[in-house]
Amino acid sequence: MRVAILGNSGSGKSTLATRLAREHALARLDLDTIAFEPDRIAVPRAPEVALAELERFCAAHERWVVEGCYRDLIARALTLGAALLFLDPGAQQCLENCRARPFEPHKYSSRQEQDARLEFLLGWVQDYYSRDGDMSHAAHRELFEQFAGPKLRLTEQRDALPQLPGGAG
Repeated sequence: MRVAILGNSGSGKSTLATRLAREHALARLDLDTIAFEPDRIAVPRAPEVALAELERFCAAHERWVVEGCYRDLIARALTLGAALLFLDPGAQQCLENCRARPFEPHKYSSRQEQDARLEFLLGWVQDYYSRDGDMSHAAHRELFEQFAGPKLRLTEQRDALPQLPGGAG
């Protein structure tokens, strides 16, 4: 099983990836950890470095799930045999999830630091639907529509795991 999860911040990507990893014994990669320089908040890595990290992770594990908002990284994972899950629950749900998110120690040195960045994150979530570029709703929707492999678009949160598209199970 190989799964790539794409969506806005707060769409539930990390939660779903964690559940899939646990319930299906998958290696899990949060793409935030390779898209940015280690120990430097919001300092992007060179795209070729991030792609190389993704390829190393996928080569090291037969069964995996990757998740993030990075169209190019997700597109590369799809070429490595992943099914695509596009989480698209809408802005309101994403905002609620961001406000309720637990402390993310792999991204922030303290809960206070994470909370101090919440307003920026909420603005980022709202801009998803109007901005351009690889981390926009338009780019995510386009990748989903163009991908010919197994895929599923989820527009609401669920307690149960989704039935994975053919080939992912």
